[in-house]
This record gives sequence, structure tokens and C-alpha cells, in this order.
Amino acid sequence: MKGIVELSTSSDPYPPIELWMGLTRRSLEILGKNGFKLLITTKSNIITRDIDILARYPSSVMITITTLNTELARILEPGAPPPEKRIEAVEKLRSKGIPVGVRIDPVIPFINDNPTEISKLVKTVKEAGALQVTVSTYKAKWDSLRRLMNAFPQVSEKLRELYVENGEFIHGYMYLSNEVRKSILSRVINEAVRSNLPVATCREGFPEFFIKASSCDGSGLIVYHPLNKLG
Repeated sequence: MKGIVELSTSSDPYPPIELWMGLTRRSLEILGKNGFKLLITTKSNIITRDIDILARYPSSVMITITTLNTELARILEPGAPPPEKRIEAVEKLRSKGIPVGVRIDPVIPFINDNPTEISKLVKTVKEAGALQVTVSTYKAKWDSLRRLMNAFPQVSEKLRELYVENGEFIHGYMYLSNEVRKSILSRVINEAVRSNLPVATCREGFPEFFIKASSCDGSGLIVYHPLNKLG
């Protein structure tokens, strides 16, 4: 067995056009037949169409769900399926034995960081069958920060203060301060621990926040694929 190929790190492998083009489906088949393990990161429930392929090859899936609030999700993730469809995708994949984790990423202060809503989200994905959650705070670039501030004018000055005035510049991105990031991340970490759900952080630099999770990208979940149990 060869290494792991991830689809995709910077764009979603399941855009709406995939329904009729099928490029991702064919790519998965080719990769699987050639001995590669499969790791898919997506916001789309279209992935359930390819359960038959994922069942044939060692694989895992990470589905991004940033909020259960449908109206908020429409603003944060225009064009993406609503949260309930993604929860259903987690359930369908798990019902067929496919290892699935959920990315709560990004968490943005004053927008989707409400502790009560985060608690509800973690509990919901746990009930849906997720084997892990990965959490990451929003890392800003000027263009994305401007779009975010335009979309949420009511908190634009607070975002500017946190990122521009009091944040840190790391690897070309504006990060929240360590104190603010740890405070936000702890909301997810603590709920995951209460739910007995492995949890990891991504691009945060806090190894102490990896609890029972071997990776942040979901590659560590491939060992739970049914094919590994047969081997």
C-alpha cells in the first residue's frame, strides 16, 4: 500500500459541477486502484454518492461544519450545502463503516464562537457518528478579512482590533493572540472531552490540545476503515 493522497487542501473536491462531471469520483477510483489511501476534506454532501468507492479502499473523510445555524452558514459559506445536509452525510458515511471526522474550522470570534452553539455542534456531530473533531481559529489575510468585515459590519471593528491591532503575523497570516486563541479553542476542546470525542487543533502550535487524536487532518482515522480490520 502506498501513501495517502488528500482531496483537497485548498479547494473543495465536491463542487456542484461534480454531480455531472464526476472528475473527483474518477480520481478516487484511479488512486484507489493504484494502491493509494484516500483522505477527503469537504463541505459537501455529494461525497455520499461515492460511498461505494470509499468502501473499497482504505480511506477517511473530514467534513467541515462551522455552525448549525443555517442562516449564519449561508453568509459564512455561500454555495455550500446547509449544515443539516452535512450532518446527514456524516451519518450515511458512518453507517457504511467509513471513518469520518468533523472540522470545526474556522472558528471566528463574535461570529461562530458562542459557547452554547459550539457545545450543541460538538454533541450533534458525536451523535452523528464522528470519530474526531478538529478545530482551528480563523487566520486572516487582508482580502479575506475585508470580505468578512463587510459581511458582518456589526463586529467589523472588533475583528480589526483583534487581528490588526492585537494579533500576531505568522507565516503570512494574521493570527489572534495566543490568549484569545486558547480561549476560543478551549470551548471546543472541553466539550469534546466531555463527549469522549478525540480532538485536535490545526495550525495553532498547541500540542497539548491534541487529545486522543493522532492527526489534525483526519489521516489517522484511516486505521478504523473496515478493510484494515480484515487485514
